[in-house]
Amino acid sequence: MVQALVLEKKGELSLRDIDLPQEVGPDDVKIAIDTVGVCGSDVHYYTHGAIGSFVVREPMVLGHEAAGTIIAVGANVKNLKVGDRVCMEPGVPNMSSRATKLGIYNVDPDVRFWATPPIHGVLTPEVVHPAAFTYKLPNNVSFAEGAMVEPFAVGLQAATRARITPGDVAVVIGCGPIGIMTALAALAGGCARVYISDLSAPKLAIAGQYAGIHPVNITERALKDVIAEETEGWGADVVFEASGSPRAYDGIFDIVRPGGTLVLIGMPVEPTRFDVAAAIIKEARIETVFRYANNFDRAVNLIASGKVDLKPLISETFDFARSIEAFDRAAKGLPDDVKLQIKLRG
Repeated sequence: MVQALVLEKKGELSLRDIDLPQEVGPDDVKIAIDTVGVCGSDVHYYTHGAIGSFVVREPMVLGHEAAGTIIAVGANVKNLKVGDRVCMEPGVPNMSSRATKLGIYNVDPDVRFWATPPIHGVLTPEVVHPAAFTYKLPNNVSFAEGAMVEPFAVGLQAATRARITPGDVAVVIGCGPIGIMTALAALAGGCARVYISDLSAPKLAIAGQYAGIHPVNITERALKDVIAEETEGWGADVVFEASGSPRAYDGIFDIVRPGGTLVLIGMPVEPTRFDVAAAIIKEARIETVFRYANNFDRAVNLIASGKVDLKPLISETFDFARSIEAFDRAAKGLPDDVKLQIKLRG
């Protein structure tokens, strides 16, 4: 029995003992968890009890953005050792599936993803995980940054799917954690500048601290007017939709240049429509993003290089004993908050 933050059911959290697997297999490592990020999906399970077809039907440990220290290794593990500081990719696919063989293991129907029903997450002091999905952190990357690799990998997946050409102009709709990280990934991928839009002035101010990111407050000015002015009416090379709001699709192709790309990241919570004719007229390319595949190590490398600084996005860190307080605050969606984290070790 180990202590963990358990979602008992919709709207009910408890910090209690629970029986979790702790046996280290030959290809596994055991990790002492140091830091875990509070993700929007964790909060959504807490407040709604489900995300699409994933429904919380029995108690589930939350948390999937994590970093820690290896405390045991399986007999077959050669690339990691006790004492290594690591972050972990939370989705483990069926290695024999057709999706995995195609290199798109993120869409493997059999993937087992932390804190996605019925799989337990990692808001608990120790976890066991396959070494193949565990990544060593360079000495200059903190545990807090290591716990940000997972959400940054989503942004990196989006930038990869966009097929950015150096010098591109991009737009990100939605200035939440994933939106800002997508903007940073787009800049790292070669974009000359990125415009990011939202209703929240505090979040836009945080994004605006980064060179190359230009905030657009849509309560003051229409995004399409800003992009028309900034591109002389041509439009953005790439538009990333990261808000998940159905309203974001109204006139979205007005800001995409002819032959440009729309990348869908945000998961709408209700049916969404967009203007197919407008997409066809511009021969726009539409890409979708579901988590990430084959880029966790690149995400770590970008953070270690200093080209991507995620530290300004950490709004507050809570002790493990205050985990429920952290989730209650995250559920409020305070305008000044970007990323909350929970630290399990001093």
